[in-house]
Amino acid sequence: MSTVVMTGGTSGFGAVAAGRVRGSDDVRLILGARGPVSTGRSIPLDLAQLDSVRAFAAAVREETGDDPIDALVLNAGLIRPDVADRTVDGFETTFAVNHLAHYLLLRLLLPGLADGATVVLTTSGTHDPATKAGLAPPRHADADLLAHPDRDPDGETRARKAGQQAYTASKLCAVLTARALSERENTPSRRLTALAYCPGQVFGTGLAENLPFPLPVVWSLLGTPFLSRPLSRLSPTLNTAPSAGNTLSDLTLGLVTPPAGRTYAALRRGRLTWPDPSDLARSAELAHKLWADSARLVGLPD
Repeated sequence: MSTVVMTGGTSGFGAVAAGRVRGSDDVRLILGARGPVSTGRSIPLDLAQLDSVRAFAAAVREETGDDPIDALVLNAGLIRPDVADRTVDGFETTFAVNHLAHYLLLRLLLPGLADGATVVLTTSGTHDPATKAGLAPPRHADADLLAHPDRDPDGETRARKAGQQAYTASKLCAVLTARALSERENTPSRRLTALAYCPGQVFGTGLAENLPFPLPVVWSLLGTPFLSRPLSRLSPTLNTAPSAGNTLSDLTLGLVTPPAGRTYAALRRGRLTWPDPSDLARSAELAHKLWADSARLVGLPD
């Protein structure tokens, strides 16, 4: 039996992916979720608390025992209207939830990954200014300044734009983390596959729940099958939840073989593509610096 550990599998396209993974033959799915789920196995996980991440990782290791983890899917995420909120650990919430918590979980479970395992981090094309996605693109991937934006001397002063940049920067971090993992010293010998997956814009997910009214309502309505299918024909970056979720499950289950050297996958018009990420995301130096700085922030060695 293979084992899949996943965050963000209780709503939106993540729930579609989780349902398909759960229905696969001889696959055990362990979900990290803030509350109980109606089907499948879940363990409590609050990504806004690093101690909760540590407890979740310990519970996963206890449950799996000597069985290795065949796939780790880091899919949960949020966007906020500003950068004013802080987690209990003192970090800006969007960066902490979208990047730091997932980085910590990856590091804690990395020793237990099977040889040939797959790690998928959900990212967004908004990390790349070239996509012209409508959100303020990231200026940098400096972990210290993203964790403490009040210390950034060139930080965005407009609350809405600052919130957008926190989100797009966290998605840049996902691409950089996948690259850094793929280039770790023992990754090739263990045959690990590290991928950053952009599902495109998928309405109807829980992503917008922290934004001001009426945005969450509009986001939810646009995600209904009646509207999402015709809308997905209007732009190459728009996708339906079933399309995005099924593709995520294909990546998770190893049904897709990435081209050599590619760690960034993007769903465009329902088709999985392997484009170059942004200029910042192609920096090996930036990827390894983010890895080391993130380790320091969560109290781990590089």
